[in-house]
Amino acid sequence: MKPPPLPEETLGRVARMARANGLSVLIIASLGALASVAFGDLEGAAVGLVVAFGGWMELSGRQQLRRGETDGMTRLIRAQYVVMGAILVYCITRLASFDPDTALSNVTPDMRQELANEGVDVAAILRLVRIGFYTLYSVVAVVTLAYQGGMARYYGKRREPVAQALAARRNPVPPPPSRGPSPEDLVT
Repeated sequence: MKPPPLPEETLGRVARMARANGLSVLIIASLGALASVAFGDLEGAAVGLVVAFGGWMELSGRQQLRRGETDGMTRLIRAQYVVMGAILVYCITRLASFDPDTALSNVTPDMRQELANEGVDVAAILRLVRIGFYTLYSVVAVVTLAYQGGMARYYGKRREPVAQALAARRNPVPPPPSRGPSPEDLVT
């Protein structure tokens, strides 16, 4: 069985994970916010900005760790909760806002006629749209809970080793004093 990693190794892993995850969240959420603005979805843009802020928080927590500040771990964990909270609130508001009339308003009269000619019932399509809508936002909520919750747990379980590594960097252990010549020195 492998021994647990040394505190310094744990600190390195946490810093790499925070960099990769924070950058990913920041870039994807920023692009999502821009796309939402382009489509006129101000609510989606606001959520994208809050999630991007969570990514920035994670990167900032990493910087705190690099400066030797143990509070960086708290920031890494809080960043996960910011991202999770924003996405869950968005998913819940979307799930509560399904409107069949709005969904049907996107079907033009020409489309209705074409569907009728093909023998397709618009009500049947609406049921599929509803199922797809609820499935999409439910899956996003569950994945967010699992991933962001897992990341918060990952960081939380590594608080102590990271604190030990940072303390060792601040207070390095000096080598033991020499007690005279070593036996190897006397052989020559």
